[in-house]
Amino acid sequence: MKIAIIGTRGIPNYHGGFEQFAEFFSVYLVRKGHDVYVYNSHNHKYKKPFFKGVKIIHKYDAEYKMGTAGQFIYDLNCILDVRKKNFDIILQLGYTSSSVWYKLLPKDAVIITNMDGFEWKRSKYNYSVKQFLKTAERLAVISSDFLVSDSIGVQEYLRRTYKRQSKFIAYGAKLFKSPSQRFLKKYEVKPFEYDMLIARMEPENNILKILSGFTASKSTRKFLVIGDFSNAYGQYLKKKFEGDDRILFLGGIYKLSHLNNLRYFSHYYFHGHSVGGTNPSLIEAMASKAFIIAHSNIFNRTILKENAFYFRTSKEITEILDRDVDKYVHNKKIENNFKEVELNYSLDIIHEQYMNYFEDCFKGN
Repeated sequence: MKIAIIGTRGIPNYHGGFEQFAEFFSVYLVRKGHDVYVYNSHNHKYKKPFFKGVKIIHKYDAEYKMGTAGQFIYDLNCILDVRKKNFDIILQLGYTSSSVWYKLLPKDAVIITNMDGFEWKRSKYNYSVKQFLKTAERLAVISSDFLVSDSIGVQEYLRRTYKRQSKFIAYGAKLFKSPSQRFLKKYEVKPFEYDMLIARMEPENNILKILSGFTASKSTRKFLVIGDFSNAYGQYLKKKFEGDDRILFLGGIYKLSHLNNLRYFSHYYFHGHSVGGTNPSLIEAMASKAFIIAHSNIFNRTILKENAFYFRTSKEITEILDRDVDKYVHNKKIENNFKEVELNYSLDIIHEQYMNYFEDCFKGN
């Protein structure tokens, strides 16, 4: 099949979850013999026309000039191009800046959309933006031939709200089995003497709550904050906690070998995501044998079940930290999460689920 992936800033991943999924899945599809194209922003660091057999198409992205509004122009440019190439399947990852152009999508391709999480719940948006995002969500639902939900919560929401069935396919991760302390030297930390989080600097990821709880605790460990903090909220967080020399803002780190080792050797791994469906970094933390302290919500609890500590408030985080116990006291939880990835969320399993769904959609269209 001839397959396009749109809706990301491009591959290889220098940004986030969708980009990482697009990188791994596109390469998998090529290995299975498919003709695969991934659309990249013209500003993407990777400029070559191929990536491990995947064809890269660079399109003008005005975000660097216009901010968020520029994403609409980028998505329009991608959609105008897919009209010219006779794709069998177009996989859209997300919809927030693309579904307004739904009438331009080619009629002879199968359109499959991963609906992501509840974008309109993000507190950074005002009322008007939230209403627009609800409209964009509705347009994505009605204009897609088939839908993918990355969590049971999103799947149930689509069924209840739009009477549309969707295929539940979570994200996958490679099982991490080769830890090495040498990766820690770059970050000047020692095994199990630091806590950490990985997230975009957004209010819904509960970074403020986590760091406030940490600051109020008696912990003597370092706390690594991994994620690009160049946006306004990231700068606010950095300034707010600059007086606590335990907290280190490391910026974005995208090398999996580094991330996996940092997760593996952390004491506690905090996962504060609350509105975005199942987050890839959570599955990767499970696959890296991190001990996870997660925000209590349907997305995280569906995946982690009883194999994590949960929090809702910064006070609860402080209590967890002050009640401090050795990571491996909870080794059963850690091993249960690792086994869960092995059985249900390994990359091979998730990629095969997507591939089977593609084939079913293509045949049934």
